[in-house]
Amino acid sequence: MKLRIDAILDRPVWEYFWEAHGPQAFFQSWLWGEVMKRQSVPLTRFGLYDAAHLVGIFQVATIRARRGTHLHVRHGPIVVGSELALWKHAVAFLKGQAKNDGASFVRISPQLEDSHTSRALLRAFGMIPAAVHEVDAERCWVLDITPSEDVLMAGMRKTTRYEIKRAIKEGIVIDKSEDPEALQSFFDLYRQTAARHRFVPHKGVKEEFSVFAKEHRGLIFSGSDHGETTAVAIVLFSGNEAIYHHGASRLSRLPVNYAIQWEAIRTAKKRGMSVYNFWGVAPDGNLKHPWWGHSQFKKGFGGSERKTIHAYDLPLSPTYHISRTIEFVRTRLRGYG
Repeated sequence: MKLRIDAILDRPVWEYFWEAHGPQAFFQSWLWGEVMKRQSVPLTRFGLYDAAHLVGIFQVATIRARRGTHLHVRHGPIVVGSELALWKHAVAFLKGQAKNDGASFVRISPQLEDSHTSRALLRAFGMIPAAVHEVDAERCWVLDITPSEDVLMAGMRKTTRYEIKRAIKEGIVIDKSEDPEALQSFFDLYRQTAARHRFVPHKGVKEEFSVFAKEHRGLIFSGSDHGETTAVAIVLFSGNEAIYHHGASRLSRLPVNYAIQWEAIRTAKKRGMSVYNFWGVAPDGNLKHPWWGHSQFKKGFGGSERKTIHAYDLPLSPTYHISRTIEFVRTRLRGYG
């Protein structure tokens, strides 16, 4: 092997490899990298080569916080195969980059199956499971939307099917928009939803949607009850998946949320998507998890759980343990532990 790592500046080169080997790695998509840049996060895209052949990619964000700096490779690296030499070369490179940036650790979350083999692979490089809760949809709920609408309906929970039909009968109106200005109704509801379901609101939603919508890969679905917007969903189209990335709602007498999801699924089918990704869900049996109620809503549409390995950290400085302790405490205070 003649391994080397070079920066990748050519979008077609990046996207060709990503689509072939890691389309589920949403945070390694070129567009997500553009979102990070829009948020002024330093980001570099690298390619791992064996001679002239591209065998891996990873975009690296430099995260600077009050408690220190770390490198973050979300949903990556994406490496062809599981050959130890390839991973070893990539990790060694990241370690060197981190030291140059004064980072106390490197965090990666490759889209590997959550198995003993995957965990052993990362532990072999001195990595340890991150103290954060399950982030970046490492446990997500996905629905194969290639069957007909009738078959999809039949695969739903009875109550979900009933609520969709009731929404249609009641004449609930669902609007779709690519205009970032339409986000205002989302933000109006988002704060209420975060408080009701006890989760921390995401930052940078406007930048995220603007980047995807500009390339016709993002839609805002808004549902109204007698002229009042009561639910909004942000759906992004990435690879072969439609991703329900953000949602917000207020209590309503009508099942607006059900109508929105059904319309989003139908829209994704028309756009040629094969998977509708409901994004993160709570672990089975954890009724106290902040996502528990919303997870049951998602699962009612049918589908299955997709679980990948947890994020792993490579500690490089004694100050790493400060960050680890803070994340450990926050995870439990927020109800994820």
